[in-house]
Amino acid sequence: MTPVHFSFTSAFILGLMGLAFHRTHLLSALLCLEGMMLSLYIALALWALQLESITYSAAPMLLLAFSACEASAGLALLVATSRTHGTDHLKNLNLLQC
Repeated sequence: MTPVHFSFTSAFILGLMGLAFHRTHLLSALLCLEGMMLSLYIALALWALQLESITYSAAPMLLLAFSACEASAGLALLVATSRTHGTDHLKNLNLLQC
């Protein structure tokens, strides 16, 4: 495993571990998701550069577009929950209540 692959793999795993174990605020969960998406984007872009193929060059841009949509939806949910509940603590959010 090259150092480049190790760094992207460790960045993704650190984001996944942060999402799994450090779930106190909604904003920290969204930041962990964004870090995971950025590591996937860079890994996919480097993979497309290594293959030197035109057909795989659009995949990182598509992933970046989905990542931007995910970030905007997450921020909209963050604003909505902070307005209705007054906080962004995940333990105070119960999805089974209306």
